[in-house]
Amino acid sequence: MSTLSEESRQIVASLAHRAGPNADTAKTAQAIVSTLQDMDAALTPIIGQQGVAALYRRSLHLCASTHPSLARTCDKMPAGMDLTALPSVLVEQSETDALFFGEVLLTTFYELLTTLIGPSLTARLLRDVWEPSLSDTPSQENSP
Repeated sequence: MSTLSEESRQIVASLAHRAGPNADTAKTAQAIVSTLQDMDAALTPIIGQQGVAALYRRSLHLCASTHPSLARTCDKMPAGMDLTALPSVLVEQSETDALFFGEVLLTTFYELLTTLIGPSLTARLLRDVWEPSLSDTPSQENSP
């Protein structure tokens, strides 16, 4: 279980880094969407687009059942993996709630994938999703 908690910390750190310092709800929403897009790109060649969408939908369901405070947000999400709708739902939330939603959703997705294919393969498949965002400077800091 320590590996999973380490991965959970890495997911949370990556999301915070992608959102950048002083992130508002829109930046947090974009960070969540870009992380999900990177996860989709990493996993689609292995489990297919429908497999990734099924994991996403199941993760939303588990988020709502595990954290009743997220149920309203999860209920507003489209049935498929339509990431274009996600920011409009998240901007209705407070910055704290949007960040909490992203952390729970991404961690749940990761945990669910781990139960299906194992921790080692999951870590290998998604390593590039977390590590580049932690080693790069945030986009706000790249301007001169």
